[in-house]
Amino acid sequence: MINNYGDFDRWTVRKVKESNVIGGKEKLLYEFYGNMDTVICDKEPFVAPEGYLWRTNNVLAIVMGVTKTSTTVFPEPRSGGYCARIETHIENVRALGIVNMEVTCQGALLVGSLTEPIKDTKNPMEKVLYGVPYDGRLKHLTFDYKADVGHETIRGTGFSAMKNMGYPDYPQAIVVLQKRWEEPDGSVKALRVGTAMHMFKENKDEWVNGFRLDVHYGDITGEEFYEEYMGLNNDPERAYHCINSKGKNVIVEEVGWASPDENPNYLIVTFLSSGGKAFFGGVGNTLWVDNVRLTEE
Repeated sequence: MINNYGDFDRWTVRKVKESNVIGGKEKLLYEFYGNMDTVICDKEPFVAPEGYLWRTNNVLAIVMGVTKTSTTVFPEPRSGGYCARIETHIENVRALGIVNMEVTCQGALLVGSLTEPIKDTKNPMEKVLYGVPYDGRLKHLTFDYKADVGHETIRGTGFSAMKNMGYPDYPQAIVVLQKRWEEPDGSVKALRVGTAMHMFKENKDEWVNGFRLDVHYGDITGEEFYEEYMGLNNDPERAYHCINSKGKNVIVEEVGWASPDENPNYLIVTFLSSGGKAFFGGVGNTLWVDNVRLTEE
């Protein structure tokens, strides 16, 4: 099911009119299924069609009655079809005498879900549910890409002045396999079963075709290729979230590394235009991806 949409040649367009108080412009939100000729004109929350396990972070927000959109993933023509362009940019929200905000928005493609409409700006990471159930033995992730990277990180939360942080930011491709379970108190724990991560630190003006990212099983902290960003994800500002059996949104706490022969029960795949926490990113970072494929052993 995941491989069915990896060529990015089919897109659906949602046309949403933002609230008059912030300008009333018509904005476009994209997801890569369906037909580019199909334009949906309404404010209905996104509902994934059957078999569509992917999601962009192109999103509809209705906060205190104000309708706003955010688009950071776009279809772009390539070789008679399309690829996905994922970017980090500044989103401006201005209404005279009411609001004047500048927010750093990171682009993301992910396997998982993002519930609409967004109703507030609190805890942005908990609004994205990364991953889907999976019990296979993944071998590698293959894709084509171009990259414009290394732009200076800018903090733009919307609640304070924008700030240049003085260090570069880079896109990432991430594959994580987990063995998850729920404790009696409703908390969710996980062992890290498999890891494949790549930080794009070089600009690539021409397409790199068939780039392969191998999945490594078990504890990788002693491997030569290991870098800190590949470690267990327990940072509250970046941690993965899920909905537990009680219907509550909780952090998935990675408590350790699984043995190399452990089988996973969850798969996370993500392409990010920025590697930092929410509202921090290299404005101008752009990652183009195409022909994404997962290969099993």
